[in-house]
Amino acid sequence: MQTWPVLSTILWWPTLGALIIGLLRWLEAIRGRAWPLDLYRQVALFFSGTAFLMMLPVVIFFHTGYSGLQFEERVRWIPEWGISYALGVDGLNVLLVGLTALLVPVAVLSAWHEVREHIPGFYGALLFLETALLGVFLAADLLMFYVFWELVLVPMFFIIFVWGGPRRVYAAFKFLLYTFAGSLFMLAGIVYLYVRTGGQSLLYGDVLQALQTAHPLTPREEALLFLAFALAFAVKVPMVPLHMWLPAAHVEAPTPGSVLLAGVLLKMGTYGLLRFCVPLFPQAVTRFQGVMVALGVVGVIYGAWAALAQTDMKRLVAYSSISHLGLIVVGIFALQPTAAQGAILQMVNHGISTGGLFVLVGLLYERRHTREMDAYGGLAAVLPRYAAVFLVILLSSIGLPFLNGFVGEFLIFWGAFRRYPVATALAVTGVIWSAVYMLRMYQRVMHGPVTREENRRLADMRPSEWAAMVPLLVLAVWIGLWATPFLERTQTAVQSILRP
Repeated sequence: MQTWPVLSTILWWPTLGALIIGLLRWLEAIRGRAWPLDLYRQVALFFSGTAFLMMLPVVIFFHTGYSGLQFEERVRWIPEWGISYALGVDGLNVLLVGLTALLVPVAVLSAWHEVREHIPGFYGALLFLETALLGVFLAADLLMFYVFWELVLVPMFFIIFVWGGPRRVYAAFKFLLYTFAGSLFMLAGIVYLYVRTGGQSLLYGDVLQALQTAHPLTPREEALLFLAFALAFAVKVPMVPLHMWLPAAHVEAPTPGSVLLAGVLLKMGTYGLLRFCVPLFPQAVTRFQGVMVALGVVGVIYGAWAALAQTDMKRLVAYSSISHLGLIVVGIFALQPTAAQGAILQMVNHGISTGGLFVLVGLLYERRHTREMDAYGGLAAVLPRYAAVFLVILLSSIGLPFLNGFVGEFLIFWGAFRRYPVATALAVTGVIWSAVYMLRMYQRVMHGPVTREENRRLADMRPSEWAAMVPLLVLAVWIGLWATPFLERTQTAVQSILRP
């Protein structure tokens, strides 16, 4: 029997780190003398790193044959309204919680040399963001899920607004308005579900059981609730045509912000579609299945073509995310266990590869203060270690066999083709275009003559940058060669929500 609240400890541990950073800043003001700036970086790395280490046993000792919540914690929060503080992991979220715990220390390391202003505030915001992100994936109560969903907006808004690029104010407010407006529809849906199911509980399991037994929804109610939830999640994915906030947010965000935005925040949308829309509204999902698959395919192709047109490396990677997330949406709404497992694994794979790409692009930007491909050329001769790491991460993003991206994409295509052969064939073209724009970027940046003198003086990868990239490289190869441990953790839960 579990006696220690493991998930609560992991959830609130980063917030404790943020409070300690605030305390250090307060003591600094009292003593009239500044602490070394590396102290704040080290505190952030310690708390984010230990959160990851605490999360590892949860992932390792997760029981693969059980579809319900594990390591579950439940406390009556507002008993008069049936609202609980409830946490748990199952096959739908355990890998995403692990991904979040991994990418935050990667983000901390990527900021080591880039972020030079308001350092205590930055690392405090980053640690608070980790708690909010973990809360989204761990929450087992609908209102608690919504609270953490909205809390994510606060630190990410300030990370873009304060530490972003020249158009950071525009990008931050666009991010906030798009995502907050979409979330209001989900809040309305949660309130309706609460009233419709008798106002007794908002626990995910209780709501699901009530809808399946005592309080089934009419087809019209299901359709409207599905649209309310799906709209909030579609904005966060983002699905075309609700994607307009993403390129600006990525380009203007500092590197750590982009790493977490692409690596984790976008997965909140696809996770929400799989966690809530598919099991809670099965008739509506069947009704809108073709539309969602079509929108996913549009996202795959649009994101790939938009990436082809970019000369800014960060903008290219941002548009590639729209393409990759579109494929994940196809995998979810194919409603096939194989495709759904591939979609979950691809959420993790995208976080690894795209998070790594943003770290590597940020590394160049920190040295040269430009992301334009034409400003480089021949870097493989100047930065051989950097070029090698870049190539591996880039190939994992493309989906080269024996690297992580291939496994997830193959499972999605395999499962989706059974039900939507034409749509799947169109989605496959996204892989082809991905190879074109990624390899073209690599060729322009890494190969050819070194034409600019300032590029000859660039320094290769530092220890902090190696520390950020090595875990991503290991996972990219590990999943590509042996994905079974990851797929075993998703199989039972996926079969449970997709049962006929």
